Amino acid sequence: MPAWPRLTIVTPSFNQGAYLEQTIRSVLDQGYPNLEYFVVDGGSSDESPEIIRKYAKRLAWWVSEPDRGQAEAINKGLRRATGDFVAWINSDDYYLPGAFKAAVETLLHQPRVGLVYGDVLAVDGAGQPTNRLSYGNWGLEGLLRFQIIGQPAVFMRRETLRRVGYLDVRYHYLLDHQLWIRMAAAAGAQYVPELWAAARFHAEAKNVAQAAAFGREALDIAAWMQWQDGLRAHFRKDRKRILAGAQRLNGRYLSEGGDYGGALRAYAACARLHIPTAMADWKRIAYTCAAGMGGARLRTWFDRQRSARTTRRLPPNLD
Repeated sequence: MPAWPRLTIVTPSFNQGAYLEQTIRSVLDQGYPNLEYFVVDGGSSDESPEIIRKYAKRLAWWVSEPDRGQAEAINKGLRRATGDFVAWINSDDYYLPGAFKAAVETLLHQPRVGLVYGDVLAVDGAGQPTNRLSYGNWGLEGLLRFQIIGQPAVFMRRETLRRVGYLDVRYHYLLDHQLWIRMAAAAGAQYVPELWAAARFHAEAKNVAQAAAFGREALDIAAWMQWQDGLRAHFRKDRKRILAGAQRLNGRYLSEGGDYGGALRAYAACARLHIPTAMADWKRIAYTCAAGMGGARLRTWFDRQRSARTTRRLPPNLD
């Protein structure tokens, strides 16, 4: 094939020195021949700046200075990007081998698509696999209904990103999902059922430590949809399923964060809007009920079932 097009990767970083080197290595060790890599550190006080300096000669640009949060840090890098395709990887996540070439080949074969995404391997703080997060080819309709895709496995066409605008700094938790909606509305999205990246779930991660905020932001994004010229008609047509999707997401995050009562109230609101959307999470609802009542046996069964499904679905060569 012709020369590989340029790919720009951005890593936002702040005080995650325990994981940052693995993230950086996962980018550099891809062996992608036309890579532009930026690391945007928010003025970390841990060992992060020293780790970045260790790899500085292999970076196109890096900075360590205070910023206003993740969205601003990512936007700093995306606005500097010169690649045909772009992506970002947070400093506690990492790419799996072969991801870059697979994503770029998909974008080349789908020239009208604005973004492509694969599956994500969920790992714990020690890097041990806990689940395979598999998605579907949901497109705009699914994204509007809050079918979440794994941010570490998303790659975008820079032309489309520039056209729709960068991350909206008003959002702090579902900032990626709001961008996916705008990009899918402009140019569509394509799913590839391959493992491209790993997402680390640990006690300090936002999706664990600040679980309640995700659901609130989902409801804010649902409200935002109503006033967007390209989305207003979709929202009016599919209002109940969109709002049900936001409440389902709210329930899921609250359950993961240990607020079982709040999770059940969110699932009840979801069911009042659209019962099939709620029933898609029936196992999670059962788990939440058991956890709220101290049902250790059912919780153990749920965890075993998820672990068994994960073991069956993981490729044998992850090590």
